[in-house]
Amino acid sequence: MNAALLLIVSAAILVAGYVLYGGWLAKQWGIDPKRKTPAHELKDGMDYVPAKTPVVMGHHFSSIAGAGPINGPIQAAVFGWVPVLLWVLIGGIFFGGVHDFGALFASLRHKGQSIGEIIDDTMGKTAKRLFLTFGYLTLLLVVAAFSSIVASTFGTTTAAGTPVEGATLAANESTAMISFLFIVLAIAFGFFVYRKNAPIAVASVVGCLGIIAIVAIGLNFHPISLTYNTWMWVVGAYILVASVTPVWILLQPRDYLSSFLLYFMIGAGLIAVIGAVMAGQGSFSVPAFGDAALKGTGVFTTGTAFPALFVTIACGAISGFHSLVSSGTSAKQLDNEKNARPVAYGSMLIECLVAVISLCAIGFVWAAAADGTYASPTQVFAGGLSSMIATFAPGAQNIMYQMLILAVSVFCLTSLDTATRLARYMFQEFFLEQGQTAKDATGYKKVFANPYVATAITVVLGVSLGMTGYTKIWPLFGAANQLLAAIGLLAVCTWLGSVGKNNKMFYIPMVFMLAVTVCSLVQTITAKMKAYASGAADFWALIQSAIAVLLVVLSLVLAFIAAKTLIKQYQDKKNDKAEEVA
Repeated sequence: MNAALLLIVSAAILVAGYVLYGGWLAKQWGIDPKRKTPAHELKDGMDYVPAKTPVVMGHHFSSIAGAGPINGPIQAAVFGWVPVLLWVLIGGIFFGGVHDFGALFASLRHKGQSIGEIIDDTMGKTAKRLFLTFGYLTLLLVVAAFSSIVASTFGTTTAAGTPVEGATLAANESTAMISFLFIVLAIAFGFFVYRKNAPIAVASVVGCLGIIAIVAIGLNFHPISLTYNTWMWVVGAYILVASVTPVWILLQPRDYLSSFLLYFMIGAGLIAVIGAVMAGQGSFSVPAFGDAALKGTGVFTTGTAFPALFVTIACGAISGFHSLVSSGTSAKQLDNEKNARPVAYGSMLIECLVAVISLCAIGFVWAAAADGTYASPTQVFAGGLSSMIATFAPGAQNIMYQMLILAVSVFCLTSLDTATRLARYMFQEFFLEQGQTAKDATGYKKVFANPYVATAITVVLGVSLGMTGYTKIWPLFGAANQLLAAIGLLAVCTWLGSVGKNNKMFYIPMVFMLAVTVCSLVQTITAKMKAYASGAADFWALIQSAIAVLLVVLSLVLAFIAAKTLIKQYQDKKNDKAEEVA
């Protein structure tokens, strides 16, 4: 298979999907550019802050990207490039894009509130609280998984306590230093843009030059040397502060600047793939339909194609976390409703392109990935693309490897910060009535609805769970995340039906995702319990099994309530038509 041809054709299909299907969705739902958005209507300088489209796009794109579209396709490549590519393209256009766009649109019509409030409107208070519980548990897994990934990328030891040595140690220390300097740069950017009214174009140029400068500093000066466990608590302290500060101080500027790293990563990927093919060395060795002997070895996932393929690829095709970002932070910053399609639907399809680039990366280093040369999917991604670049620019391999590792690390930090803020919103909402704020609550509800208390509880629980290492969290996170996507689809589908808009495009995605993820979680529960009973797993296997059982029960109850709601909507429409005829 020619990697360049695969990439170019995939990009063309994604562009066509955005223009044709995305445009059709906007017309079906009635996107209104003249309608006032929550960012303007409820502007508070803290969470509701209208921002220019590139800034919101940068926040949304950086938040949803994380490590998902890189880790997922690489781990799932064991099933073959054909199934992976088909799911990325079909899933992204008809599942993930619809899910993300629908969640943002619904939130815009609900004062920028979360999916939980949308569910309250259509399915009632009980369903809302079930969803908030489900969403919060999923976000705890996000905090645990991504904090572990960041600590692994920064630390001098692994999660198991094994020392990191040689070039990997130097790369980890450099990445930690650059990431710290990146935060300082983002705060300075936010100050000058939002408080000194610096032109965004000028600030962007200066910001990009600043990124180049901090990379140069970090590669040559990296005195920070901490273990995995120490970094976990440092990261915990960071997100504790970052998730309660006004969005203009850190979230908006950091996400905007980090989006340039993401664009750089995509550009580097395109150049690497096409350049290597033009140099006559763009090999693509992933089997069309997989190699069963490699399942569960090295960086590869385990299980059968159904459901493992659809759960593992996650953010590369559809992700429940995206609906929380759409309805949690992005909806509070959108300047105009017409921007919902590029911000939500467009970002999802660009993420699909990242997934295809990841597939090309492992295709170039397939043999090394198969024999265990690479310890993580992130290393496969950076190693594959930098090796491609080395085919036509040998001197650039080391710096490109470091830049790609840095980009993934920055996106993980971005997703981590956003996930903690979203978890805080959900934790607070659970103790508040519709329309209430933390100031309106009384008694114990006032304590738990306090943003600092809600954030502290989230950070302690998430970081503690992440101490076990991301490899133990990721399989459970993947299934929970995809199950959240099914529930997000259910929520938007029932709301669209309640306001008389076309919701038929949600039927197949929500039923399929519910079946996939419930099946996956049942398999996880069975495997964890067997492992614990035989002495092959520790106490954390029981904890993870308990969380999985709770997620399955919550999702099935929500699905039942949603089905009743949709049936009632159908019957009401049928009765209305009958009365009109009469």
